Amino acid sequence: MKKKIVIIGSTGSIGLNTLKLIDQEKNKYSIELLSTNKNVELIVKQAKKFNVKHIIINDYKKFMFAKEKFKSDGIKFYNSFTIISKIFKNKKIHYSMISVVGLDGLLPTIKLIKHSQTIGIANKESIICGWNLINKELTKYKTIFIPIDSEHFSIFSLIKNENPLNIDKIFITASGGPFLNSTKKEIKKATIDQALKHPNWLMGKKITIDSATMMNKVFEVIETKKIFDIDYKNIKIIIHPKSYIHAIVEFKSAIFKILLHEADMKIPIINSLLLAEKDVDVKKFKSKPLNLKNLNNLNLRFINDSHFPLVKILKTLPSRDSLFETVLISINDFFVNKFLEKRITYINLLKMISYYVNHRSFSKFKKIRPQKIEQIYQVKNFVNLKLNKLVYKKFSHD
Repeated sequence: MKKKIVIIGSTGSIGLNTLKLIDQEKNKYSIELLSTNKNVELIVKQAKKFNVKHIIINDYKKFMFAKEKFKSDGIKFYNSFTIISKIFKNKKIHYSMISVVGLDGLLPTIKLIKHSQTIGIANKESIICGWNLINKELTKYKTIFIPIDSEHFSIFSLIKNENPLNIDKIFITASGGPFLNSTKKEIKKATIDQALKHPNWLMGKKITIDSATMMNKVFEVIETKKIFDIDYKNIKIIIHPKSYIHAIVEFKSAIFKILLHEADMKIPIINSLLLAEKDVDVKKFKSKPLNLKNLNNLNLRFINDSHFPLVKILKTLPSRDSLFETVLISINDFFVNKFLEKRITYINLLKMISYYVNHRSFSKFKKIRPQKIEQIYQVKNFVNLKLNKLVYKKFSHD
């Protein structure tokens, strides 16, 4: 019997890589549902290739367009993730991949846990803002969770057979992005094109900018804390320009474990699929041989927070789950969008995020624990409305 698969965000980079891997063994998997925000032409092409009968399109205009244009193709189109419970009312999904970008990934994550044996999450925002809600559902429905980000999959792999009480420190690596060796003068004049030139990874614009500012590592530290239940003080960021090592775990027993692989997201994806299977065959994926040149030139060093000032935000975060994580995500989203729209400069992007993260308007959320998804979306909307007012006021006086 074919194993049922769901991919939320199938037109993004993680979704595309997942489909490439599944395409190698079409006779083994049955894709039951795909989703996209706006990329109608591509997702319909994917649906026809893999014989998918259900598609969710977030954008309403694109949903209406697809529903009319492809009405004779035997595909059912939906405009909301709330339909998931109806589609899979009497079905159990073998593996669900959540690879959509942004807080749009939280609702389908919660909805799919109930129907999934295993769920792979490559959506930072869902974990950062709603981990306590996700974890509650994982426990309730006994669903296996696998983190897909290379750093967190590496940590997961290193500690899955270890006693959690023996973990002392976790080190996650960062390439340093395009501005690792730039001077302060060069950073002040940095352009969008320069910020989008990541040295090792091919990603979407938003995540690439987060990599340049190092905000993605702030997010990854938060994810590490939540997923693996470890204090912020025991999570360290190490600069590693080659992106060959993805995580190091230090145990109280004086042992260090290191996990390395090529800078290729297909590696954690295929391994998450293999972990979800009982009939594991590790010969299915071919990778490059051990790279001794990279190993002999690791050039590891702890991150310099004067060069990457947004890392200092970690010192201001509450130790417990709170709605402030949603505030942080929303502030970053707001100003990254402004930068990509050429409304602010790169240096102002850094300054604005640092300034508004500490703004008194948002401090109250550090003491409020999210109880339901609606709270998280309400806070996101509040932050966007508040920032529009505050930024307009600030700019009008500068």
